[in-house]
Amino acid sequence: MTPFDPATLRYDANGLIPAIAQDQETGEVLMLAWMNVDAVAQTLETGRVTYWSRSRQAFWVKGESSGHVQRLVEMRVDCDRDCLLLQVDQTGPACHTNRRTCFYTAVRDNDEVVTMAPGG
Repeated sequence: MTPFDPATLRYDANGLIPAIAQDQETGEVLMLAWMNVDAVAQTLETGRVTYWSRSRQAFWVKGESSGHVQRLVEMRVDCDRDCLLLQVDQTGPACHTNRRTCFYTAVRDNDEVVTMAPGG
């Protein structure tokens, strides 16, 4: 086994890497957000998923204000080391719209169709 070093990941020009959150039980994709090297390290250290908010330019511990916590079960690194898959135990909705997932809009026959109501 090789010890993991978050600095070995391939971050973009802004020092960020995309992180996909997936429900560890169902495999459902919950959301995509961004992490920097410190957010990756903090997530591994605490087990609470921590993202980097591009709009606020600050750390964002998922569920800190909403109570909709993401507990890290396993972190996976893709083959190019430029994307993360976070298998999580999600408490409550993952989306800020109060939906289980952020991916609730489908494009069908060139129309947008909302597939999940808030609270779903």
